[in-house]
Amino acid sequence: MQNAVTQPCVLCGARARGRLLCPACAGDLPLLPAERCPRCALPSLDGLLCGACLKKPPRFERCEAVYRYAFPLDALIQHCKYGGAQELADLFAEALARRLADRPLPDLIVPMPLHPARLRERGFNQALEIARRLGNHLNIPCRHACRRQRDTPPQAGLDLKERQRNLRGAFVCDEDMKGKRIALLDDVMTSGGSLNELAKAARRAGALEIDAWVVARTL
Repeated sequence: MQNAVTQPCVLCGARARGRLLCPACAGDLPLLPAERCPRCALPSLDGLLCGACLKKPPRFERCEAVYRYAFPLDALIQHCKYGGAQELADLFAEALARRLADRPLPDLIVPMPLHPARLRERGFNQALEIARRLGNHLNIPCRHACRRQRDTPPQAGLDLKERQRNLRGAFVCDEDMKGKRIALLDDVMTSGGSLNELAKAARRAGALEIDAWVVARTL
């Protein structure tokens, strides 16, 4: 058997045999607490629904997330999204596949869409790259069933009400989702506004059950 290829760790530069991260950096990735709200993935006592989801539940039934959006995971996501390191999508897809190994699986994965103007600027959609790879791991189809019809300004720096106004009516679903169980996939969930608006569009198209899958959750 040939030895695995040795390459530099993408975080620290140490030798990583057959992996993008060395064992030390992989061990430093910030996992989410085990006890978290099943609906929004924020920490919750005994893993029960949090107060915010009881008061105003999102339009998706469950949220699955692997990491906290904190160092050094945040650096990896930024490097993938803005540095063109699409190979990191493999690492993120593998982490999600491990998290979802014992979960009921949907009929379809729908990545968070980018507006065409943003796609031209960035060159690729990191959510789509992760979704494609995850679909291969789980043997689930992945399709761009929804699109972003408004080129909304970035959510960063906006308060909650501004985020909601910014995203209102931003998405449309072109595919008939009647009776389907789907998973919406994004790299990071902050307020959940984008995924909530995307879920609304999927509901209007007839989706029966909707999960949100993200690599990282901002606490």
